[in-house]
Amino acid sequence: MIILGIILLVVGFVTGVSILWTIGIVLVVIGVGLWILGSLGHAVAGRRHYW
Repeated sequence: MIILGIILLVVGFVTGVSILWTIGIVLVVIGVGLWILGSLGHAVAGRRHYW
């Protein structure tokens, strides 16, 4: 999810499409949040680890 967000950020920045930029930021933030929760040992969506 983090990688997809970064790709959308780059594509949105290069093409000037602001909706891709916004979706990319949201995906990166959600991905980082899930990664932190997973690394702390909290179950995320029924999984002990989130990759």
